[in-house]
Amino acid sequence: MKFVKTVVFTGGHHTSSLVVAKALQAKGWRIVWFGHRYSMWGDRRDSGEYREVTAAGVKFYNLWAGKFYKTYNPIKLILIPVGFIHSLLLLLLTTPRGIVSFGGYLAVPVVVCGWLLGIPSITHEQTVVAGWANKLISLFVRKIAVSWPGSLNLYPKHKVILTGLPLRPEILKIKQQMTINDHELPRMTIYITGGKQGSHVINQVIFNNIAALTKKYNVIHQTGTATVFGDLQKARMINVPGYTTFGFDSAKALKALAAADVVVSRAGAHIIYELGFLGKRSVLIPIPWVSHHEQEKNAQILVDAGLAVTISESALTIKTLVTAIEKAKRLTASPMNLLGQAETAMVNLIEEVMGGYDKN
Repeated sequence: MKFVKTVVFTGGHHTSSLVVAKALQAKGWRIVWFGHRYSMWGDRRDSGEYREVTAAGVKFYNLWAGKFYKTYNPIKLILIPVGFIHSLLLLLLTTPRGIVSFGGYLAVPVVVCGWLLGIPSITHEQTVVAGWANKLISLFVRKIAVSWPGSLNLYPKHKVILTGLPLRPEILKIKQQMTINDHELPRMTIYITGGKQGSHVINQVIFNNIAALTKKYNVIHQTGTATVFGDLQKARMINVPGYTTFGFDSAKALKALAAADVVVSRAGAHIIYELGFLGKRSVLIPIPWVSHHEQEKNAQILVDAGLAVTISESALTIKTLVTAIEKAKRLTASPMNLLGQAETAMVNLIEEVMGGYDKN
């Protein structure tokens, strides 16, 4: 069966891309997804991406692909050429009208193979830097959407467009309903998150000092669901008043974000944009090894806006964490002036680029 309005979504940032995919679904597009079923090498649990994408009724293909950057395992390196072959076969199978990439190494073989087949692509850059994958992808795509004004000069002028980051509808509702609490709080709520995969480094500090933290704060802890370290299982064994935990669940994460007086987090693109959009105070612990110092630059956006305190991973202890939380709670919570209609802008861009494309 041939679908005349099929589009492939791929890349490493499913939170914002799924927002756009759902909007296209509502307009009659058929979405197919090329992604990773498991978050980490050796993981045995379905990733948050897989669970949320399939829950939206989207066909999910587990793409076999590898990356060059800081990859030394020969088995993983073999997946690089395999990724191109697999991408080509999946594109021939699904016959899409276009490809939408949200960055990351997973998107590279899909976009390149799409270009070879004459299938137009669009990519979205979530961060303030141009990563290796999107730099390469930019050579093959029709348009490049960016989240931040400062990213406009990173790509060819005739391709780049400022859309902002597509936000989940629940984030918009939180902003409409929230009230900024700037007075001294008797007992603060701290939301600790390491992203959908979780952060083993942060989790260890929390596990080893949970009594000290719950003595001062209500703690909501999102551990991630990866089975490699068993952090979710450890968290579920903790029975301390004032401590609640979950692995990865968007609905629970949104409730925790809305309730939090201070958010303790890594500095990934999505959480930075959401914290800035909502004006939430935060303590940020950037991942030090990502390319182009991406997370450090992401974090600096909120520091410059007066919304965040940072701790380097090497300096993370319970003492530095509590000190940073106490400092963060004295910051003035005020939303940044960020675009909030990126979903509509992305849908319009996709239909402009792909709407007139016909498969032979």
